[in-house]
Amino acid sequence: MKIAIIGTGYVGLVSGVCFSDFGHQVVCVDKSSNKIELLNSGEVPIYEPGLHTVMSRNVNAGRLSFTTNLAAAVDGSDAVFIAVGTPTRRGDGHADLSYVMAAAEEIAKSLSRYTVVVTKSTVPVGTNAKVREVVAAANPTAIFDVASNPEFLREGAAVEDFMKPDRVVVGVETDRAAKVMEEIYRPLYLRDFPILRTDIESAEMIKYAANAFLATKISFINEIAALCERVGADVKQVAKGIGLDGRIGNKFLHAGPGYGGSCFPKDTSALARIGQENAVPQNIVETVIRVNEAVKLRMIDKLRDLCDGSFNGKNVAVLGVTFKPNTDDMRDSPSLTIIPSLIGGGATVRVVDPQGRREGEELLPRAIWYDDPYIAAEGTDLVVCLTEWNEFRALDLKRLASTMASPRMADLRNIYSLQAARAAGFETYVGVGR
Repeated sequence: MKIAIIGTGYVGLVSGVCFSDFGHQVVCVDKSSNKIELLNSGEVPIYEPGLHTVMSRNVNAGRLSFTTNLAAAVDGSDAVFIAVGTPTRRGDGHADLSYVMAAAEEIAKSLSRYTVVVTKSTVPVGTNAKVREVVAAANPTAIFDVASNPEFLREGAAVEDFMKPDRVVVGVETDRAAKVMEEIYRPLYLRDFPILRTDIESAEMIKYAANAFLATKISFINEIAALCERVGADVKQVAKGIGLDGRIGNKFLHAGPGYGGSCFPKDTSALARIGQENAVPQNIVETVIRVNEAVKLRMIDKLRDLCDGSFNGKNVAVLGVTFKPNTDDMRDSPSLTIIPSLIGGGATVRVVDPQGRREGEELLPRAIWYDDPYIAAEGTDLVVCLTEWNEFRALDLKRLASTMASPRMADLRNIYSLQAARAAGFETYVGVGR
């Protein structure tokens, strides 16, 4: 089938590359000529393990191409996927749908045959109905259906998630649209991956509900971690104990400095606003949001205590700034709250991150960047483990401690243990919930 993907951000690029690997003819469209030039030169503008290999394979096979020409990409396509950003709108917490509607209008003008216009972007309930109205108004003669096909990609494992999904959700109104979507996902049908057909509104809601539930698990375990610190329990043991219950599961039960990234912050905020607008307050979700903001501040207090009550004049090494490992994504990362607080309090902050520097230099302009954690830690008063990259999971703690002016560690991801840190020469070691 011929597919056009509008938007080559994280979701659009991964989706387009993987659809082409299914054997479809895919054209990815973006307004940024610089990004398209980069892609056409064989470079990937985001860091995602495995993506470059799959992209190169399909470009070389002639199934995947990149352009700024939306009209040419849409003309003759069986399906057009809208995969543009839906950031949180300033001031009210709503998802900003301006990019989605602008794309829908532009797509409409280029429709020349029956086409399924598919929303891949995360959007509030009712958005696809508005997309239908926009397309029909912009091109009254267009023959089309709309569909909702939310993504469930984990950054750092997106290619694997697309090729071996827990489920694919397809919201459609007609059998004709369902058949097109079934053909697009045929390789997954043939391998018996779950394909859930729903109405459009349910598909829209599934995405928000899923992310809100996962964010709830994170905020829940972070609150339990705070209680564990007070009563002398170990949150890692508590999480393991409850996670072995099949009804709960062990995923997303890792205490830390709070969730971040491109999805959870904006999606929980948007779901809370949807509830308020429909007079059905999402009290649990609203509490999850508050807890997540509070846990970042609690981490700052933890670091201040380790610095004898003041950051002023302290040298601090921070290991990891991206919101999670195996990505270069800095969006809503806890580091964007914690590091400015350190610097604002008078600390000199040295940062190490395998992929975060490209975005981080602009977002954290007063931080000093290093490539080597041991060099970054030389002469410092505190080392902070903030993102659990594999590079930071097996550090020579004795070597790290020996170069520090005051060997103290704040392990905000519980990578190490008090016993290992003490044995390596750290005077003070503090984790989360332990």
